[in-house]
Amino acid sequence: MVNLETRKLGKSPVEVTTLGLGTVPLAGFRTTASYRDFEDVVDASFKGGIRHFDCAPMYGFGKAEYYLGHALRELGIRKDVVVSTKVGRVLKPAGRVKQQETVYGIDWVDPLPFLDTYDYTYDGIMRSFEDSQQRLALDYIDVLLVHDLGKAWHGDAAGIYWGQLRASGYKALDELRRTGAVSAIGLGVNETESVLEVAREFDIDCSLIAGRYTLLNHEPLEAAFAELQERNVSVIAGGVFNSGILASGTKGRDLTYDYQAVPEGVIKRVLAIEEVGERYGVDLTSAAIEFVGMHPAVASVVLGAQTVGQIQSNLAAASRTAPKAFWDELKHMKLLPESAPTGA
Repeated sequence: MVNLETRKLGKSPVEVTTLGLGTVPLAGFRTTASYRDFEDVVDASFKGGIRHFDCAPMYGFGKAEYYLGHALRELGIRKDVVVSTKVGRVLKPAGRVKQQETVYGIDWVDPLPFLDTYDYTYDGIMRSFEDSQQRLALDYIDVLLVHDLGKAWHGDAAGIYWGQLRASGYKALDELRRTGAVSAIGLGVNETESVLEVAREFDIDCSLIAGRYTLLNHEPLEAAFAELQERNVSVIAGGVFNSGILASGTKGRDLTYDYQAVPEGVIKRVLAIEEVGERYGVDLTSAAIEFVGMHPAVASVVLGAQTVGQIQSNLAAASRTAPKAFWDELKHMKLLPESAPTGA
């Protein structure tokens, strides 16, 4: 068992472990996953010290929530963990709605028989929250995140959904937190811009930001993370492997970067990081996890896993630390900016 530190999410009473489990891989991402697989991974994560489990209606169109809630009850660990899920989508029977087309669209393997429709209004958020409670079979949800708000996901249609949130969605979020139905409110997105925009308009506690701060992406260092710290908005970092390349390395199969083919320039950068790692005995996976977790704005790093072996490997990787000389050399080679926090 890894001795994981816990950190508060903003001004909320919620504390999360510095590692969390993301359930995308267990909901049918590129391969099938049975309920038994799901429960085994949750069990192994809990035994390894993880106390934060993240899901969403989108993941397997309800499957992640349905399986997670059941696993927590079967294992008898609900009172010992933090559960986060998301709003902004309402699931409807697959035969009655058209499948959405988005930049990051995912073809789930063997999902539940539903499709997602976007709705960031008061009614939509309340409906989504109540549906999630029923799928999870939980009377309360610790952290509620507005899912995929902004241009990175919606493109030209983003203004429509911003309008819905501003007109009545904020009211729903405020009501859910104020009445104790949830303990922390935030966003779950693939960009930092939308987090800043919401934080300037509405009091959020945290944001799950996927793939925007990694060994390969450093844009939040320019100003975003500093502003979020000033506003006491905690970052939950997802996608720290950029969908695969920072987990498998350059020698892996079917390499992806942000769910697409890996650009040649990215391959060269990863290869250079690997070469420095070889000189210092640092593996790429460990470096990817440690780098993100060292930023003071980051409360937790959420990692996905499809098997017990994968979660055990992630826990082992997270327990290793790189020497200062490794990080110094990456900065000297301009592979990391000088402003990146890399420990003492």
